[in-house]
Amino acid sequence: MSGGYGHVAPFPTRWSDNDSYGHLNNTIYYSAMDTTINAWLIEVAGFDPASSSAIALCVSSSCEFQASASFPEPLELGLRASRLGTSSVTWELGVLRPVSHDLVATGTFVHVFVDRTTRRPVPIPAAIRAAIERELLPDSAA
Repeated sequence: MSGGYGHVAPFPTRWSDNDSYGHLNNTIYYSAMDTTINAWLIEVAGFDPASSSAIALCVSSSCEFQASASFPEPLELGLRASRLGTSSVTWELGVLRPVSHDLVATGTFVHVFVDRTTRRPVPIPAAIRAAIERELLPDSAA
């Protein structure tokens, strides 16, 4: 996969994504990264955010910008996991230009899985852990 990312998803920019400086507003990058992670959890790992007893809460996030992008430029989001703990996962994301795979930005999200009701940490559900190990986690990071 592109740049060592186990999953790559299209990120079509929208007219409303540009800010008054003519480039994508920083909040758009966070939204795209959050959407990419959650779409992967739902589509690949079988997570049901509406009914699962364990939910993933973001406890930390960051984004570093490498280059500027703006609508109507299409982009891609690369996703991998850099750390898989008992109840937490650290996601690494890359905002990429299609074809060249040049980095526009990199991001990190840390999710902690918690009980939906008590909000206390719980182990990552087995199906989600297996999907992360199979598709997103480099062998040395387990």
